[in-house]
Amino acid sequence: MHKNHLTELLQEIGLTEHEAQVYFSALSLGPSTVLKIAKAAEIKRTTVYTVIESLTKKGLMNIEVRGFKKLFVAETPEKLDSILEGRRAEFKRQLPEFLGLYNLKGGESFIKYYEGLEAVKSIYEGLIRDIRPHEDYLVMSNQDYWLRLDEKYFRDFGMRRAKLPIKIRMMVLDTEGGREFQKLERNLNSRIKILPEKTTLVTNLIITPQRVVFHQLTAPIIAIVIENKSIIQMHREMYEIIWNSIQ
Repeated sequence: MHKNHLTELLQEIGLTEHEAQVYFSALSLGPSTVLKIAKAAEIKRTTVYTVIESLTKKGLMNIEVRGFKKLFVAETPEKLDSILEGRRAEFKRQLPEFLGLYNLKGGESFIKYYEGLEAVKSIYEGLIRDIRPHEDYLVMSNQDYWLRLDEKYFRDFGMRRAKLPIKIRMMVLDTEGGREFQKLERNLNSRIKILPEKTTLVTNLIITPQRVVFHQLTAPIIAIVIENKSIIQMHREMYEIIWNSIQ
């Protein structure tokens, strides 16, 4: 029972069943031949060679040469902690993906969180991929900050978006970049208004029938995507109020 409990614990931290059995046996035996380890683990000797190679790569076994004899030795159990740390680090790295799957209400609504410029770019690609002909694409933006993130990419994105048969409206800050965009209304297939002079923005807002996107333009570069009909509608109505208030 004691052996079974410990080998099960080894599997829980990431070892395969055979790896757990071989490591436990080698740990119990001390420096041993493959034959002895195979007998103790009750695994075929040919299989044990492969398992030992795998454990060696994980830093859990090594080889001792005594004369003409090759012995295999289990590393200290403290090495198992490094495996756990690696798994924790991997989970932490993938955490934004799990957060991105956070479900608000059944399968109909959710919030997704993205971190990093490349992840944010994937959101923009999704916006122009999912929008349908004649639908609204609404933007409130600081164009200067937006372009500074990756001018080549975002200018190209703007031209690709302009080729779509959609209704683009933009409200931008009263800056050099904003005025430049307004002059290019026709080329960008957009209607563009300049926000009041004292308006400050460090976040882009994009509203489509499919989602609302909040894209932070300063470090850390993150974005939050909401897909919820009532929240989308509320932001559309707020957008219309601001749009209609600007001459």
